[in-house]
Order: sequence, then C-alpha cells, then structure tokens
Amino acid sequence: MKLIVGLGNPGEKYAGTRHNIGFDIVDACAKEFSIELNQAKFKGVYGTGLVNGEKVYLLKPLTYMNLSGESVRPLMDYFQIPLEDLVVIYDDLDLPVGKIRLRQKGSAGGHNGMKSLIQHLGTQEFNRIRVGVDRPKNGEPIVNYVLGRYHPEERADVISSIDQSVNAMKSWTDQHTFLEVMNKFN
Repeated sequence: MKLIVGLGNPGEKYAGTRHNIGFDIVDACAKEFSIELNQAKFKGVYGTGLVNGEKVYLLKPLTYMNLSGESVRPLMDYFQIPLEDLVVIYDDLDLPVGKIRLRQKGSAGGHNGMKSLIQHLGTQEFNRIRVGVDRPKNGEPIVNYVLGRYHPEERADVISSIDQSVNAMKSWTDQHTFLEVMNKFN
C-alpha cells in the first residue's frame, strides 16, 4: 500500500502557482496511473487504484497548505497506511526550478505545509520529494512569489520536475524501496 500526497491550495486562484506543484504532480500521477481523484473525504480529494500490483492512494488536501496534516493523518489512520508507505510532494525555495530531491526525513525548512504534517504525524521521519521553485529575485516577497505563476522560460524545467517526480513514484510502486528510488533519482 502506498500513499502519495501533493501539497497545494484549493481553487482556481492557486492553480498553476509555484506553491501548487505538489497538486500538479499528483494530477500527473493520476493520469499516468489511471486513478481518478473522485473521492471527497478527509478534508481532501483522493483516488485509489492498483499500480504494478500495489494499492496506491493519491491525495490532494483541500485544507489550504498550512493545515495539510488535518487531511493526511485521518486518511492514513482510516486506511491503516504505515508511515513508511507515505510520500509527500511539495515546493522548495532552496532548489532551482526543475530539480527534485528525495529524502526520508528532515525538518519543515520553513514550509508551513510540512510543519502541519510534522505536527500531525508526530515525526519528521517520512518520505518526501522536494520540488525546486527557486527563490524570488529583485526583492519580491516570498508569499507573492510562491503564490505566483512560473515565468514562460521556466516551463520546460517545471515539466521536467513533474516528469521526474512521476517516474520516481512509478519506480517506488514497482517494489523498490524508497532508498533505492532516492539513489536513482537524486
């Protein structure tokens, strides 16, 4: 059993923003895995399917970023999903656009969605994919930057990071350990 969570904010206002790259990747996984995100429960939207013989849940919390743990924890408890079968995908200012980093643990690094998850899961030790969105230039406030859209010249790198993340999740569902996937994709 696997749970892939993409962090973001609900609503058209936030679609396609840097902060919603987790949602974009879950949507791409849903398409690749032929899983419909058609269940509204646990303060989110989710879907379930079989991928490489493995039951896979895809979840987009609809709590807004800062309360993501309020969606993830109840779903994990209800379906009895072990912590080691969770991957959280989210934006990271400390990586350039187009780069991804897989980790098995770590701090929130100032990311409010991750702070909420760490609080609700009671640990920092869970799998994650950090997806680079880079830092703002010219003194732009971080809030405006992460809630803003990508520049046209970044589009190819964004698509690359989405594709890399989907391929990493395909590899993970194909009976590879997360450590093996980390070694392959980092």
